[in-house]
Amino acid sequence: MAPTGSRPPASLGEHLDAARSRAFVGRARELALFRSVLTGSAHQFNVMFLTGPGGIGKSALLRRYAGEARAAGRAVVRVDARTGGADPASFEAGAARVLTEAGTVLLVDAVESRPCLEDWLREEFLPRLPPGVVVVIAGRRPPGDAWRGDPGWHEVLRVLALSGLPRADAFALLDARGVARDRQPGIVSFAGGNPLALSLAAEAAGPDEAAGPGEAAGPDEAVRPGAWSPAQGLITTLVSRIVGEVPSPEHRRALEVCAYVQVTTEELLRAALPGADASALFAWLRGLPFIEAGPHGLGPHDVVREILDADLRWRDPQRHDAMGRRILAHLTERLRQQAVPGPAGAASVRALSAAVLRLRRETFRGRPCATRPHEAYEDALRPEDRAAVLGLLADRGGAQEVAVARHWLGVQPGAFTVYRSTATGELTGFMAWLRLPGPRAADTAADPVAARAWAHAVRTVPPAAGEHLAIARFAVRRADDPSAEELLMSARVVAEFLGGPGLAWTYFVVGDSGAFQRSAPLAGLATLPPVRVGDRLHGLLASDRRALSTDEVLSRMRQMTYAPDERRPADGRRPAGPGQSMARPDFDAAVRDALRSWHRPDALAANPLARGGPHAAGGADRAESLRGLLARAVDRLRGDRQGDKLHRAVSAAFFEGPVTQEAAAERLGIPFSTYRRHLARGLARVCELLWHGDARPGG
Repeated sequence: MAPTGSRPPASLGEHLDAARSRAFVGRARELALFRSVLTGSAHQFNVMFLTGPGGIGKSALLRRYAGEARAAGRAVVRVDARTGGADPASFEAGAARVLTEAGTVLLVDAVESRPCLEDWLREEFLPRLPPGVVVVIAGRRPPGDAWRGDPGWHEVLRVLALSGLPRADAFALLDARGVARDRQPGIVSFAGGNPLALSLAAEAAGPDEAAGPGEAAGPDEAVRPGAWSPAQGLITTLVSRIVGEVPSPEHRRALEVCAYVQVTTEELLRAALPGADASALFAWLRGLPFIEAGPHGLGPHDVVREILDADLRWRDPQRHDAMGRRILAHLTERLRQQAVPGPAGAASVRALSAAVLRLRRETFRGRPCATRPHEAYEDALRPEDRAAVLGLLADRGGAQEVAVARHWLGVQPGAFTVYRSTATGELTGFMAWLRLPGPRAADTAADPVAARAWAHAVRTVPPAAGEHLAIARFAVRRADDPSAEELLMSARVVAEFLGGPGLAWTYFVVGDSGAFQRSAPLAGLATLPPVRVGDRLHGLLASDRRALSTDEVLSRMRQMTYAPDERRPADGRRPAGPGQSMARPDFDAAVRDALRSWHRPDALAANPLARGGPHAAGGADRAESLRGLLARAVDRLRGDRQGDKLHRAVSAAFFEGPVTQEAAAERLGIPFSTYRRHLARGLARVCELLWHGDARPGG
């Protein structure tokens, strides 16, 4: 128990307990239940069973329980089955006092390490305990059928399955460890809510030596916002601690498949591991404590997915690539069979599209796409959802965007799809797939995006009779970081593009969401000039669906999805994309020059970033391509924590017309020093996104 007041610790153990208490975060529900047990009747029998995978915080919670029990005046006996009490005789010798002292609290850790011990506890030791004793057993696996099927234990046993910490608690843990604020999003994206992974990553990241408590990183740290990635040593440690030993190389390969895909089924295991016993491997995976069973198959916890995939990339990149190609070929062939003209966005096509898109791993590049796909689900818009839809957009898009959405809700309510939390049913996002058979004056007057789309379509290859154009619009999510909603939105866009009969042009509003950026490249794109809606600037990408066969779309999808190994060369040069032969300082200088040349197409076309771009045939095309790339990178700032202020500073400096920095600060209504700090951090983040390719279409 931690010392109270200002009294110094009387021993090293007391000091360690105090430090652990200060670093402990979350677990409010589990603590409340334990306190209620401590204050219960002295005649009650209470046995609690904590279960969860390695690193989830079982031991830390047991230590906290010990402190709570001592504070309540209870005697505490702790037994770790990994060291002491490994057999019944030694266990009973170490825990003998609980058989004679009323109100003792017995804490047993790592019971799974000695399988015979659990049966002995249930059948021999625990039934001899006197009333009022509280027992907490912790293990990686939940209690077996012998516990759950016994009506006697049913009245006494309480099972608590520990899951990862919520995001707020994960950030609080990193704050408690003194981790720099700009590194925290990258760590949380990697570790999820796993306390062990968070703690080890915090140690590897080091303390924040620049920003004070509650302060974001200052301008001196602007060169590294979110710049954190786990070293291989950390990954190896986590694989050992969380996953542990596996029965055979074949079981290891099954785990690697499970980490690579969104959800794993027996069918997919057969395709990915030819000749293996897919049924037996699937059953084994299903019983692992860090694997969750969902409605469509199995999936590992977030951090397990990340460490297994990263470990295989490092150990055997050729096998990683070969496995990825087999899985991708299987899924896209299934998608080709399903994607026939008919009802657009069929559920099977959406599910397969999501599975393919989930393969496009961007691990450790500042914007990982790891997510639990079942945290949200897609649903039709209901009349009572309209207020929530407009409210969510008001928080994200501004008054003019709300007016545009209100127009489309009035004329095309069926174009809207909403996304809800699986846990609560709360609306957490929405998007619209607008189908426009003709340029209605009311639509083009209400929405500048629709006006720009029709102007482009009429000027190029207009829709024929019976054809329409589509606009992927309003992809709004409550969460800024990669989420289940974003994946579902991307899958709907792919399904609509593949299966919609009569589809001519499709327009992707890049400023709406990363969901469209991730799914749009399969379409073969033209970049249109940005469109202003109120105070927002949206990028616009266009694709003529009539010019692409389904096989061509799927081929593009395979190309954009499969990225063999994106590790950077040792010389620090960027491996692919615009400016691919440039060193990083030269690259950053070229980005700043391009932003300063935003209103000068000739200077943009001459920029080194434009010369290697995909539209190198002509200067005007090169300028427009680079302008679109810059617009997408600047818009991506909104996805960062506190990113709106960075986005506003960069937009005011470069997109609003020639203006001094003093005038830009005055326009934004902020002090000049604050504006300069926001601009410096925003520019550094734009350079980071472009350097890592995270602002390319689909990036």
